Amino acid sequence: MTATATATVPARRRATFHPLEVAGVRRLTADAVEVTFAVPEELVDDYDYAAGQYVALRKELPGEDGTPHEVRRSYSICAEPRPGEIRVAIKRDLGGLFSSWANEHLVVGDTIDVMSPAGAFISQHRMTELNDPETIDTDTEHSFVAVAAGSGITPVIAIARTVLASNDQVRFDLVYSNRAAMDVMFLEELADLKDRYPSRFALHHILTREQRISPLLSGRIDHEKLSTLLSTVMRPETVDEWFLCGPFELVQLVRDELTALDVDAGKVRYELFTTGDPKQGRPEGNIGRPVEVDEAGENIQISFTLDGLQGEVKTPKGQRESVLNAALRVRQDVPFACAGGVCGTCRAKVVEGTVEMDENYALEPDEVEKGYVLTCQSHPTSDTLVVNYDA
Repeated sequence: MTATATATVPARRRATFHPLEVAGVRRLTADAVEVTFAVPEELVDDYDYAAGQYVALRKELPGEDGTPHEVRRSYSICAEPRPGEIRVAIKRDLGGLFSSWANEHLVVGDTIDVMSPAGAFISQHRMTELNDPETIDTDTEHSFVAVAAGSGITPVIAIARTVLASNDQVRFDLVYSNRAAMDVMFLEELADLKDRYPSRFALHHILTREQRISPLLSGRIDHEKLSTLLSTVMRPETVDEWFLCGPFELVQLVRDELTALDVDAGKVRYELFTTGDPKQGRPEGNIGRPVEVDEAGENIQISFTLDGLQGEVKTPKGQRESVLNAALRVRQDVPFACAGGVCGTCRAKVVEGTVEMDENYALEPDEVEKGYVLTCQSHPTSDTLVVNYDA
């Protein structure tokens, strides 16, 4: 089986927030809700998206001291593309300010700032293009496999719904890990997919804290369990595309196993919801964390282009300040969402100078080769640095 031409994805655009009204809040589990935002007609084009992309949400919430401050969190879109609405699933994180508030207090009629969709966790096959039906490949058989854990199901279910509906030659295997049956998000929707496509959609629920009839479907996914799944349940050599979404440890385990099986890295798409250290160095709201600049001291000159406008800022050499944080100190509309190297919203191209990038879970290898960096993770290593957010 061969891959067809790559899909036409909504063009990379300037990340822009718009206030959207909450049109629906649906309880998925005790710790997760699905939130539907209504998109007005004049903004439909701004919120066009491909299955697997995400949006960032922005809201002012009171902190531990009671003082309101801006909170930004990214959530994957959990529905197949449809004009007029955006749906995300929000699972409560332990100690998570925004996710706890959303699960406890968010109601229909509330308004939240929602960023235009972004992200590259999408299928690369033409058959997923909904806006150009004449070019969809419906003759070639395709095999997709997804491995997800917990809230990692949100982009995966959107991808599965889309590709299964777009091409009746698609087979989709989903390995979905949760602690217990009560924690499974979109349980009914996954069962409906299985009923609708009984011969083409295979669902493998793995419960880490509940005993199931098959030992293979009980307990954590480790090297032995994964090797068994890959050798008995699916055939890696026949898979056109892989989708991995969940915690770092699981995603890296599957990637390592696929590498050992000589699976082409270009067929493996992955997305992380956390890197294990998401808050370190995170900018404070949209103004950047405070940094004292001594004009007479040793500083690095940073210049950046955003929306065709030039910005300049100095950062002390000893501070190891991120490019994003420095830019936010002089311009509040510099794009970012997670600030943890995961989402890719703060992507920019280095035009002059050099940086050291701590983490990268969002950029493709060819983007890095072309000079693109995640500014939230990049620290200048030259006396002058020029980056372009518009590139």
